[in-house]
Amino acid sequence: MWITRGPLHAALKGHDHCGQALLQIGINMMALPGGRHLDSIPLPGQRLHLMQVDSVQRWMEDLKLMTECECMCVLQAKPISLEEDAQSDLILAGGPGPGDPLQLLLKRGWVISTELRRIGQKLAQDRWARVHSMSVRLTCHARSMVSEYSAVSRSSSQEMGQIEKLLMEKCSELSAVTERCLQVENEHVLKSMKACVSETLSTLGQHFGQLLELALTREVQALVRKINASDNIYTTESTTGNLFSLTQEGAPLCRIIAKEGGVVALFKVCRQDSFRCLYPQALRTLASICCVEEGVHQLEKVDGVLCLADILTDDSHSEATRAEAAAVVAQVTSPHLPFTQHLGSFLESMEEIVTALVKLCQEASSGEVFLLASAALANITFFDTMACEMLLQLNAIRVLLEACSDKQRVDTPYTRDQIVTILANMSVLEQCASDIIQENGVQLIMGMLSEKPRSGTPAEVAACERVQQKAAVTLARLSRDPAVAREAVRLSCMSRLIELCRSPSERNSSDAVLVACLAALRRLAGVCPEGLQDSDFQQLVQPRLVDSFLLCSNMEESFV
Repeated sequence: MWITRGPLHAALKGHDHCGQALLQIGINMMALPGGRHLDSIPLPGQRLHLMQVDSVQRWMEDLKLMTECECMCVLQAKPISLEEDAQSDLILAGGPGPGDPLQLLLKRGWVISTELRRIGQKLAQDRWARVHSMSVRLTCHARSMVSEYSAVSRSSSQEMGQIEKLLMEKCSELSAVTERCLQVENEHVLKSMKACVSETLSTLGQHFGQLLELALTREVQALVRKINASDNIYTTESTTGNLFSLTQEGAPLCRIIAKEGGVVALFKVCRQDSFRCLYPQALRTLASICCVEEGVHQLEKVDGVLCLADILTDDSHSEATRAEAAAVVAQVTSPHLPFTQHLGSFLESMEEIVTALVKLCQEASSGEVFLLASAALANITFFDTMACEMLLQLNAIRVLLEACSDKQRVDTPYTRDQIVTILANMSVLEQCASDIIQENGVQLIMGMLSEKPRSGTPAEVAACERVQQKAAVTLARLSRDPAVAREAVRLSCMSRLIELCRSPSERNSSDAVLVACLAALRRLAGVCPEGLQDSDFQQLVQPRLVDSFLLCSNMEESFV
């Protein structure tokens, strides 16, 4: 499973001091389903929400804190400039709807972190007028966040109150010191003041990060308590949906959810028959949380693997439920996460899970279901070598190769990437070669060497490269068997491998694909050398692998 970082994470990287402070507490954004980000959520009207109270005096007191950031920017700083970057510096300050503390925190968090990054950029350029005006705007945003959250939150802890005070003091200090910098002309004095501004900005970022983490932790605690206490299906559905939305904001929020008992609460839902219709949503949320170590540890503590095995092996559950359970399995067995390799409880249920996943691949009604099930199987083959032997016994090769001819199940390079991963890992077993030949698998692998992206997106191009690389690796391993090697030569695999080696455009200039193709070509040439021309043999087979690699990697196509 893949997770992409979103705008807040990118924003923080622009300024070493405040950005690193925020990254340490891990406030970052993730892409929402469908490619949407938090900043694409439509904003409500720009008028800030005013509490409706009977007392005019109370209204007057609250009004002091509830300012319009755009107005404050124009009144207290210089007018809107005609500089080309001025428009991008203006951030709409209208908050989310009343009574929505989570969205309020996330939106304000993104806005403030963006301002911190931009101030850092302008500071590095010594553009003091811009630094000051943006510092004033940052103060307005911070004040709005504190006042708005206080209006909708249940109660404020002493710790939060202290951090809020420190944050606002640093905001005021930043505005004051940047204003003084405008009056200074001596470069040496400005240089020393610049270090002071940078330190203040870094401390401000730390206070902001601490405050945001505390507030988000409180909201997560409230959601978890609500799930644990609810026996109403609609309340549980809504609360679980909110929790899932939070997991899409990044690994730091997943850590908070795991630490505050989110995994325990979600498995409690998955063990109640009355909530069966909510299983897919709860499992989808669990898969997201388990991208972090804390989530996997909590899953193991509550016997989550056993629960997943029960769901996968129970045919009374819907296909959607079993597919989401497969997604959790894929996540907790990911070879890219080092902490998943110590999941001891998984080995006890591995045979049941592998059997259920092969069945799910065979019966999948859509490409998405097949992708989730095959991804789980691919990861399991990395997790433990016994899984490959189990797959052989279950005739998984036949199931996977038959699925390749079914466009309803296998229609993207991402799915073929999972299939060829399984074949590559299984090909270390001697018996695998005969099964591959019996199911015409060599021809399928030959086709994967010609995998091409349809859309040209970076993700799809990368997936096609992985398919080509793993297909070449599979071919090289299987060609230990002379029968496979002869079949590969008969199907003109050698000519395709030569083309991939000599033509960078055919492999998208991928070095990984080039190395795999050279290795496969050398293995085939050892069995059937007559299939090579002299020039190919002298350049691609006879030299050391590194020399052939350097020769092919320097081949640039001429457009003259």
